[in-house]
This record gives sequence, structure tokens and C-alpha cells, in this order.
Amino acid sequence: MRQKPSGERRGHGRIQGLLDIGSAAITAAVAVVETSPRGGAPAARIVGIGAQRSRGVKAGVLIDLNEAEQAVRAAISQAERAAGATIDGVVASVSCGRIASRHFAANTDCETGTVTEFDIARVLAAGQTYAERDGRVLVHMNRLGFKLDGAPGVRDPRGLAARRIAAQLHAVTTDEAPLRNLLWLIDRCNLACDGLVAAPYASGLAATAAEERELGVTCIDFGAGTTSMAMFAEGRLVGVDVIAVGAHHITFDIAKALQTPVAEAERIKTLFGALICAQSDAYEVIPHRLAERDGGSAETTRAQLAEIIRPRMAQIAALLRERLASAPAASVATGKFVLTGGGSQLIGAAEFIARELGRPARVGASTAAPGLPAVAGTPQASALVGLAIAASGADAEFSTAFAPPQSRGYLGRVGSWLRTGF
Repeated sequence: MRQKPSGERRGHGRIQGLLDIGSAAITAAVAVVETSPRGGAPAARIVGIGAQRSRGVKAGVLIDLNEAEQAVRAAISQAERAAGATIDGVVASVSCGRIASRHFAANTDCETGTVTEFDIARVLAAGQTYAERDGRVLVHMNRLGFKLDGAPGVRDPRGLAARRIAAQLHAVTTDEAPLRNLLWLIDRCNLACDGLVAAPYASGLAATAAEERELGVTCIDFGAGTTSMAMFAEGRLVGVDVIAVGAHHITFDIAKALQTPVAEAERIKTLFGALICAQSDAYEVIPHRLAERDGGSAETTRAQLAEIIRPRMAQIAALLRERLASAPAASVATGKFVLTGGGSQLIGAAEFIARELGRPARVGASTAAPGLPAVAGTPQASALVGLAIAASGADAEFSTAFAPPQSRGYLGRVGSWLRTGF
């Protein structure tokens, strides 16, 4: 029996479902979005969480709807039981469809000689139309700044005199077909999609501090099937990218090198995986099973394991270096790296990335959402915590946009989350 439909109030807050579909795990949560009685920033308190081993997903892309539906339904049910409430809709993360950033400008004339809300809405609508071309769909759009009659540096142009307004925009887009599959999956689970958030952006909101985003920071999320990054400068999202290589590739490398089952390789990586070694690691023995029917066993050392892991991490770092060099935001997002995701928990990961990419790095934990169980307050939970922050509206720059329902069919019926956030 349904107790608390999504969107209804529970105490002093609104209930909201969250859904993060990853290559290793599908995680759902029930959050209560609460507003401060004194007009402060809203906050999301997680009251129930559920997780299932990911099925039907590869590198963030759905490959089997039936398998994925079973996992999502199980995760949602687990979260609802923990929360003592049910949800009708979710805010979901998006990492599929070659997600990528684009910077461009949109402009229009100011008919009254003064910038109005209508002028800004026209500029944003033009930007959305420009971003959604060649089978791409807009997931996120935020303003980097405005120019009035060619003069740059304007943050809030409303009420200022100008004949022409131009908006410098950053858009995150994805391929339409994989996104439709994600929406179809949510619909098959009898849920509404209340909003979509780019997964790298969600991880960045959770793993980085507001001060870091203001000064400039790049969050790198080492997921199972993909590695993503989100770049911030002056408190704004300025770029995202995803590469189809992740921590599972390290697991497969270990399984192949040690001739051990994949599950055993994952255990070895989780317990003993490292990118730096001490002299004693050459003598510390790690027993493991062999991938044979007779259940044979063998041994390796910590030092040998590190030699297996390093080449794959070096490949990931090289790919990240290439993407950073070609990113439109490379000149402004020049601060430190914050690492998150399961792969960031390899011993020495921060030191390795700092050396390979030439900037300071640290590992960021997901502690930003009240109510998150301690066992889940780890880098693996960054995307889910970021969804809670975005769903609460606490991040003023959050600006996901969809076309009006009458013009976009099913994608349009998802909802319209065009938030001005000045």
C-alpha cells in the first residue's frame, strides 16, 4: 500500500526519490527536501537507501531492459522499506550517450532598451535550440556570464540598460537514443522522471567543497565502467567528460594476470590494491584461487599486484590528460583534482594522479547529505549524494532544461527544470 507519494510532504519537507544507475551498482534513495524556516538554503535529508548489484548496464549504457528493471525495482523497494514511505518519481543520474560539454554564445535584441526576464528567457531558449542538434539532447545548461552591447563580465543583467544581450552558455548534451532507453526504464518501473542530472556534475557537487568550486577544481569519478570528470570555476560547472574505461578494467587485468575468477580479482583489488609500494610489499604474500574447475590456488605479492594495476591507471590518466587539454574550460578550471568513486580508494590513487597530471589531488568522500548511512558515506556514494543536493535546489547554478511538453513528446513529458539561479 502506498503511504507517501513522491512530492507529498513528510513533516516539514517534500519527499523525493533519487536513482543512480551505475555499472557496478544501482542505488536508490528516498530523500526529504526541507526548506529553512528562516529562508535559508534548502537541504535534502536521506531517509532510506537501497542498493543492488548492477544488471543490464555496461559502461553506463543500458543493454538489457528486463535485467535493469529488476535491479531498479529491487533497489527502489529496499529504499522505500528503509524510509517507511513510497515514491512516485525520481531524479536520476545520466552518464550514457557520450555525454559531453559545449560552450557557445546566444544573443538577442532587447526590445524595451532594458534587460527583462523575457529577454533572458529568449536567449536561453535560443541556446537550448542550438545545443540540441544532430540527435543530441540537452541535459544541463548554465550561464557563464552575460555581455551587454558587447561589454562582458555581467553576472545578473536584469534591469540594466542595453540594446543587445548575449549569454555565454555551457551545455551538457547526450545522444538521444540512450537517454530514451533510460527514461523508458524508469517508466517501466512505474515511476515518473522528475529530473535528470549529469552524473559527473552530481559527483562533483558531493565530493568538492563550495570554496573549491569557486577557486577552480576538477572532480574525477573513477566508476566501474567509466571514468568521468566535472570541471568547476567561479562556482559554476564549466565542463564534463566521460571516458569508457573504469575500475572494472583493472579487475579484469588482475583476473587475466593471476588467472583467477573475476569475483576473486575484485576481492584482491578491494583489499590489497595499491599504486605505491613499500619495500616490504615485495614479501607480503596474497593467496588467491585459480580459475580452474579443481579449485587450485596460487600466490602473488602486493608489489606484483601494484605492477598489474599501474599500467591501466596510467592509461586512464593519459586519456584524462588528453581530454583536459582539449576541454573548452581548460584555461579556467586549473585548480586541484578531487578523486571520488570506487577506483579512488586504491592506495596511493591521489599521489599517482597528482604525479601523472601535474596538479595537487585528494580523495573526496560523500558526506554532504544528512541522513546518509555511515556505511554509504564513501566515494562510491558521491553521485547519489549529488543527486540529493541538486534535487533540493541548494546549488544555485543547477539548470537542467527540457523543451515544453507540447513540443517534445515523451522527453518533454519528463518535466521542465529550467532554473534561472542568479
